[in-house]
Order: sequence, then structure tokens, then C-alpha cells
Amino acid sequence: MTTTLDGRVAMVTGAGRGIGAAIAARLAAAGASVAVCDLDEATASATAAALPTTSAGIRMDVSSSAEVAAGVARIGDLLGPVSILVNNAGFDIIEPFMDSTEETWDRLWEVNLKGQIICCKAVLEAHMIPRKDGRIVNIGSDAGRVGSTGEAVYSATKGGVIAFTKTLAREMARNQITANCVCPGPTDTPLLAQFGEDKTTGLRGSLAKAIPLRREAQPDDIAAVVAFLCSDDAAYMTGQTVSVSGGLTMS
Repeated sequence: MTTTLDGRVAMVTGAGRGIGAAIAARLAAAGASVAVCDLDEATASATAAALPTTSAGIRMDVSSSAEVAAGVARIGDLLGPVSILVNNAGFDIIEPFMDSTEETWDRLWEVNLKGQIICCKAVLEAHMIPRKDGRIVNIGSDAGRVGSTGEAVYSATKGGVIAFTKTLAREMARNQITANCVCPGPTDTPLLAQFGEDKTTGLRGSLAKAIPLRREAQPDDIAAVVAFLCSDDAAYMTGQTVSVSGGLTMS
């Protein structure tokens, strides 16, 4: 497998820590310059500074069209045209649906789905369509494919990401731009820690036992698949939804 990304510029949202940071590191290791975008500018800058390629930390609230547009322009000035976009920024509160509030629903929609739509529109318009080149990877979730107790509205937003990605892939194919969706299963991140810190007992222990490979994913497990989809090896893949779940879900 060849995942050389020399000369490419990648924009990764929610990349200050967790899965996003692992994706940024994997793309940089393959040779890409990376714009590490995060709501926390200090974390974004620290993550970018540790990468082996020319990279930049960019504060970005993906739910703000104006802030995303300004960030995309700044990335173009600092690193060059964006040819890889990974929409990883996400938000969740794990609770029963009947305990959830409209304020939480709005934030879930704004970050998880609208944020990806905003970033795609901005990068496509400014960089990818004019150059007729690009790789888009949207981070969904297996919750969007099969549902997840305690994550009703989160699951709905991630189901929207899957549907949006498929349509985007159809419309952008004429411009030689691919769009695919990666759906992580349970992954060892602060978000999963809402189910408890102990990985061997309680709900997290039950999750691990339900996974055929008998462990939660590590962020780099997700990053490896994203890097493949961003590479020339995946040039003929578009509109696909790929679960990275240790076999928890199979299609």
C-alpha cells in the first residue's frame, strides 16, 4: 500500500486531540502539510508544532460559516490550496433521549452535521473545485448506522453525515473529487470516557466483550483508514461508508 501524500495540504477539524490528532499525525507522517483546526487554539498549535511537516494550528469553530471561511483562506496563505479535508470535529452528551434538551440538540446539529456541510462548501469553493482535485473524508459513527442507546440525536446527526457524504460524492465526481465516510466504533477517547473510565467493567467492559476483536479502537486505528482514503490508492473509491469497529458492526 502506498500512502504518500507529499505535496498535499490537509485540513483536519477537531484535530487538537483524540482521533483528530491521530489523523493529523498520520497524514503528516505520509508527507502532507497539515492545518490542525480546533476550537481550542492552544491545543491546535501544540499538536501542529509536534508534526514532522510544515503545519499550522488554526482556531476554528466549524459551526460558524464566517470563521470557517476565514480559516480556509488563512490555510491557503500559510500552506497552500487544501486538497485533503477531514471533517472530524464532533460533540456529544450521552444521556437518555427524554432527558435531553433542545439546546443540546441544536449544538449536536451545529457541530456534527452543519459543521461538516459548512467546511465542505468552503473548501470545495475556494480550493478543490477550481483545481478539480480533492479528497474529502467525513467522520461519521456506527451510531449513525445502527443507533446507540443514550445518543439518539447524536446518532441522527451522524446518519445525516453518511447521507450527505453519498450525495456529495455523486455531485463532486465530475470534478475528480472523492468523498467517503469513516464510521468509528467505540474508540478510546474522552467522549467514550462518558461511559466510565474502567475499560474492563460496567458498560465499557460490556462494549469490549461485544466487539469480536475484544478491544476498543485506538485513535490510530481510525487514522490509518482515513490516510488510505486520502491517498492515490483510494482514487477509485467514492461515496463509501467504512466502519472501523473491530467487527462490532458488519455490512
